[in-house]
Amino acid sequence: MTTPPVDVPAAAAALRGGAAEARAGGTDVMARLREGLAAPPFTDLHRVIGLRGVQWLPDGSARIGAMTTVAEVAADERLRAAYPALAATAAAVATPQIRAVATVGGNLLQRNRCPYFRSAAFDCLQKGGDTCPSRTGDHLHGTVVDQGAACVAPHPSSLAMALLAYDAGVEVEGAAALPVDGLYDGSDSTRDHVLEPGRLVTGVALPAPTGGESAAYRRATSRSRGEWPLVEAVARVVRSGGAVTAAAVAAGAVARTPLRLTAVEEALIGATGPEDAAAAVAGVPDLCSPLPQTGYKAALLRDTVRDALERALA
Repeated sequence: MTTPPVDVPAAAAALRGGAAEARAGGTDVMARLREGLAAPPFTDLHRVIGLRGVQWLPDGSARIGAMTTVAEVAADERLRAAYPALAATAAAVATPQIRAVATVGGNLLQRNRCPYFRSAAFDCLQKGGDTCPSRTGDHLHGTVVDQGAACVAPHPSSLAMALLAYDAGVEVEGAAALPVDGLYDGSDSTRDHVLEPGRLVTGVALPAPTGGESAAYRRATSRSRGEWPLVEAVARVVRSGGAVTAAAVAAGAVARTPLRLTAVEEALIGATGPEDAAAAVAGVPDLCSPLPQTGYKAALLRDTVRDALERALA
């Protein structure tokens, strides 16, 4: 059973009724439905007016509707020119088939990929249990940066990481806009984002692009296609006179939320080429508090960030 609203207020009203979960591209919701972790009715968002597409404002800034697909973000030539780290990240998400239906809003609000959470055979903190079975069990793909949560499932949104590097905002119907990092709470073990049930994300707002930017996205995976990253990173650098004057670096798949690596950003100021990347990332492993099975991620995070930086600085 689905509820077919035709505009944003109707969709939001349907969600606030409390009985229906929002369904966008369905790449996460339908997987959870098969696993017994979601149930109809759903509020389908495909026909909701005003939730899809890219709008450009007079100052050059952009708004991307929540129902815009990941593939559309990756393919938009103007977005690629203005926000290259975002477009490159979108182009690497999942597979072409998934990118064609997965949406920006859905990517930001998807649930984590922990096998214990995804299995009906286990209780966990996100399903009303009182322990994290992954912490004492299999957590090979878990967190390596401790944000104070008992849950060790890293946040799965690649787009959130890229948008974080652009200081983007998240628009929510009937509520004040949030910065991307305000959408998540790394100390909360019970949920993957802070939105209350019934709230509808309508889009993301990007500030006006910065001239002279070069950027790169890199991910480390256990196979080349269709795999969730073990570690991922985006790097943005702005240069003047051959030296970096501003930088933004973010990492994903290592903590309960996407992370800005501010120490790396500060170390990049004045850098002139790829050879400066190694020194900028030298302290990255010190940010890590590995679990018994995630110690490999400390060096992998450092090297993935370095790879992204070298490409952005090249």
